[in-house]
Amino acid sequence: MSFSEVAKTPKAPTYSTVAQFPTKYPAFTKGGLRFQIFHADKNGLGASGAIVRMGRKILIDEEKYFAWIEAGAK
Repeated sequence: MSFSEVAKTPKAPTYSTVAQFPTKYPAFTKGGLRFQIFHADKNGLGASGAIVRMGRKILIDEEKYFAWIEAGAK
């Protein structure tokens, strides 16, 4: 695989669970994240694509979550 082919491959998203996210980013609490996720349909978090549900497991796409924050999370 050449360098130009590697440069064209999309970057894999970085996912964290609700429990892992506050350990990586201490400014956020698990309770605060759960509140945002519970109200994701009202606050725009669901529409941002930052939350991925796999059965009962909830994953947070870090890049999309921070883009949602920067856009003025409600």
